Amino acid sequence: MGFTTGIIGLPNAGKSTIFNALTGAAAQTAGYPFTTIDPNSGIVTVPDERLDRIAEITRHKKITPTSMEFVDVAGLVKGANKGEGLGNQFLGHIRNLNAVIHVVRCFADENVAHPEGDIDPGRDIGIIDTELILADLAVVERRIDKVKKVAQSGDKEAKESFAVYEAVKDILDSGRPAIEFLSKGEGDNPSFTEMNLITAKPVLFVANIDEGSLPAGDDHSRKVQEIAAEGRTAAVVISGKFEEELLSLDPDERDEYLKESGLTETGLSRIIEEGYNLLDLITFYTAVGPELRAWSIPRGTTASVAAGKIHTDMERGFIRAEVTSFADLKAIGSEEGVREEGKIRTEGKEYIVEDGDIISIKFNV
Repeated sequence: MGFTTGIIGLPNAGKSTIFNALTGAAAQTAGYPFTTIDPNSGIVTVPDERLDRIAEITRHKKITPTSMEFVDVAGLVKGANKGEGLGNQFLGHIRNLNAVIHVVRCFADENVAHPEGDIDPGRDIGIIDTELILADLAVVERRIDKVKKVAQSGDKEAKESFAVYEAVKDILDSGRPAIEFLSKGEGDNPSFTEMNLITAKPVLFVANIDEGSLPAGDDHSRKVQEIAAEGRTAAVVISGKFEEELLSLDPDERDEYLKESGLTETGLSRIIEEGYNLLDLITFYTAVGPELRAWSIPRGTTASVAAGKIHTDMERGFIRAEVTSFADLKAIGSEEGVREEGKIRTEGKEYIVEDGDIISIKFNV
């Protein structure tokens, strides 16, 4: 698996409630800050209609879907970058994540105090953004101090690193996230990636609304959507309380409850789907013996590296990949028909795996 998405936000935004609904992990929740100190984590299955269809066609009985890990990080507060509210510890947890889900409180509840006193999504997002930017700025400034003298001496590698650090510092100083540096086509620059900056991670906003505001949302959630659009990312509108209630019902009752609420799918499904997109992952499939299995890999992964996802021996001894597209299997309707129509391709180690590929790896070690 290896893809971890963290859930962050101000205290009492509903992070742990949403995490509980996502994972069924029953993390502790309460109406006061710092209920969560150590991050809770849980594995969540990624919904996949294609996997079910492939199993139907190939008659596999053992089905293993792909999954993602979600981590519930404790609430951040003003001054977190200086250690306020255990801030250094919490920020350290975020640095280890691949992506971030930012839960924004859009619900009113007199029994659950808001750390700023009232509901204001724009202000709340600004608080978190500021803390993360300041935390990253401290990292970059330490790098600059460390390499500056060496760079001035003419060392080529140090000069290159210094230029990267200065460029990133300019972005952060202007109040913008470090992910903007990636727009310069420098995503694989080692001087940038080794800093592991928080604001270089992709972000999905989740507007946590009152149950009564479903399904259309409200002015607060629309503000979150506007901010997400400005940052060229996505926002999901969800009621954490509704999702938790939904999870407690039997499957048949859930469908009915969804319909009554004017929804076609759960908010949790949308979070998982958007989280998957956020990480720019694709899914490929293998059918080995009785097991049909889905695998997650970053878009652009080669066949040999994808084989290593299954087992390191497969990457080391990779010979070739026999590939069928899901579209062909679905259209033809049988494995035999796919073979007869010549829809199984032989690809080498540098083949870029496509979303929906069904792959058989040939290897020898």
